[in-house]
Amino acid sequence: MRFTLSLLVAAFASAAVAQDAPQEEEPVLVGGSVRTNTAIAVPVMPADMVRRQVSEVIATDLRSTGLFTPIGPGGLPGYSVEEAGNPAYPSWRNAGVAALVSGSIEARPDGRMTIACYLHDVTAGRELARQGFAVTGSDWRRAAHKCADMVYSRLSGQQPYLDTRVVYVAETGPKNNRQKRVAIMDSDGSNHRYLTVGRHTVVTPRFSPRGDKLVYVSYIGRRPRVLLYDVATGSERLLIPGNHITFAPRFSPNGRDVVFSMANGGNTDIYIVSGSGGQPRRLTSAPGADTSPSFSPDGRQIVFESDRSGTQQLYVMGSDGSRQRRISFGGGRYASPSWSPTGNLIAFTKIAGPFRIGVMNASGGGERILTDGWQDEGPSWAPNGQFVMFHRTPQGAGAARLYAVPVGGGSARIMPTPVGGSDPSWSPLNN
Repeated sequence: MRFTLSLLVAAFASAAVAQDAPQEEEPVLVGGSVRTNTAIAVPVMPADMVRRQVSEVIATDLRSTGLFTPIGPGGLPGYSVEEAGNPAYPSWRNAGVAALVSGSIEARPDGRMTIACYLHDVTAGRELARQGFAVTGSDWRRAAHKCADMVYSRLSGQQPYLDTRVVYVAETGPKNNRQKRVAIMDSDGSNHRYLTVGRHTVVTPRFSPRGDKLVYVSYIGRRPRVLLYDVATGSERLLIPGNHITFAPRFSPNGRDVVFSMANGGNTDIYIVSGSGGQPRRLTSAPGADTSPSFSPDGRQIVFESDRSGTQQLYVMGSDGSRQRRISFGGGRYASPSWSPTGNLIAFTKIAGPFRIGVMNASGGGERILTDGWQDEGPSWAPNGQFVMFHRTPQGAGAARLYAVPVGGGSARIMPTPVGGSDPSWSPLNN
């Protein structure tokens, strides 16, 4: 089903633009008197349709950021449609909240619904932002994510990331006979579905920059091969001609090319090929195994792992293979690098006994370890560069699960999946 989300173009939308425009007198990281980790009321919207569900999604999204403490929608007083944009601030102050997320839901003659969303600074008694969306009845959840993104961005100063999807390898069955399928879901775990049927083991699915395609590795006849998958149509095809072992694919930032590793002649090197297929071009030729390439967001550089020095380390090169240089020197081994969307950091798996997720400066140095699990690996960035998703495998026979950790520090939170999961990839922000 194709989703249609349209920002209202009436006076409501123009007011939203005015409210959302940056103002020099406003603080950079917070909105008005609202601070992070303070109470934000999210009462049930006044409507007869999906009002409670919309408010619940907004509250859950805000809680997942780790920055806010949403209250509601249960246990909070109701309000009228008129009060959504003009709340009784003293009453909400008495309720002990610093901010209020209000809104309304209205049926439209064309069968769609209008979902309006407001953010209020209760302490200062003023509106901070507003947005409105016209959606089909089945797509109300997207509008809720957009509302939560508006609140998060206005109060944190960061780019939105909640209206996104996650693709990962869903794992079921015993450890010695595990079925691995590519699955996709919204960032909150909703709308979960399987994209492959499990005939072949799959690993490392990765989104295209537009989120409309995937590349992943499928073990066809026990031989890893890179496949290209169209999310809308469900069609897939081999990307690399021939019968070579190919793996670890990623799209370029413009989506035109795919970098990957290929074993050929006893050596494993990094290659690049057009996203439409064709003959690949080799970028590395050093002895050993070069793998896990990841582009910088400007497309000018590639980070990768290589054992050419004797152990797995991180290297950076130009997108044409030039100026190859090592950037990891912190001891231990380094694997699965991923360049941040903001360009300033590279996430990686640090192997020094346990497996941990860390970040370092794009030029090397400034290494920080973000997790403390037994086996944490496979980092993937949120599109705003503020969170890293990964999979964690416990000691023993437990299944791997997906987690997300804030780059600025804090506890990792488990991502809701119906089954065990590994190799996550965060989509770009949905349009």
